Amino acid sequence: MTKNKIEEGQIVLCTVEKVIGTSVFVKIEDHDATGSISFPEVAPGRIRNIRDYVFPGKKIVCKVLKIHSDSIELSLRRVKVSEKNELNEKYKKEKTYSAILKTILQAKSDEIIKKIRDSETSLLDFLENSKENPKVLEKYCTKEESDKILKILKEKSEKTKEATISKNFSLSSKDSNGINIVKTIIHEASKGTNCEFFYMAAGKYNIKLRSKNPKQADSIINQVLDKIEDLSKKKYCSSCSFTFNK
Repeated sequence: MTKNKIEEGQIVLCTVEKVIGTSVFVKIEDHDATGSISFPEVAPGRIRNIRDYVFPGKKIVCKVLKIHSDSIELSLRRVKVSEKNELNEKYKKEKTYSAILKTILQAKSDEIIKKIRDSETSLLDFLENSKENPKVLEKYCTKEESDKILKILKEKSEKTKEATISKNFSLSSKDSNGINIVKTIIHEASKGTNCEFFYMAAGKYNIKLRSKNPKQADSIINQVLDKIEDLSKKKYCSSCSFTFNK
């Protein structure tokens, strides 16, 4: 991930460091910065047990609310499912790409990865672009090393062309007509898509989408989950509960 200057509204990956009083203190990954989350920004409504949401060492996706000279205010509850999924996928993919560089470049890998992160928009975007323009990678390593790295990257891309994207979520209603409300929410949210839904257990479901374009399929599923979340909280807010399970 990039080390560029943090901006208000930005979605960032954080690691919880400690919980003191009614504030959660976190380290903002890859930015050499720290921030805090007030309890009202952890989750909507009354929090009975803060450890249900955050605890030291847990990685969470947050939104930057305000940047002061000596502090950064963050929110956990204002992050949409799609934003959370997108950042987690990028972070996971960048870790994979870093591992490839370390395998090929060995002892000098850390130095080269740092140079790329300092000079380019992001390590992930840079390596994705290098697939189309191999010469750019040769600015940081030999042609032989570059060829080996690109070969592995292309092989991984080929393997992911056919994929089934699958995610779990929880959706329940306390209404006497709860089952029909849940069915209505899922139907409305997935209208116009080819998403499949599977009942797993009480209030727990799985959404799947098969596609030759995994990135697009992931985006569609995230949009559907966002709609489910919005419908459950706005239209049926008095009876519904929605949770995305990573």
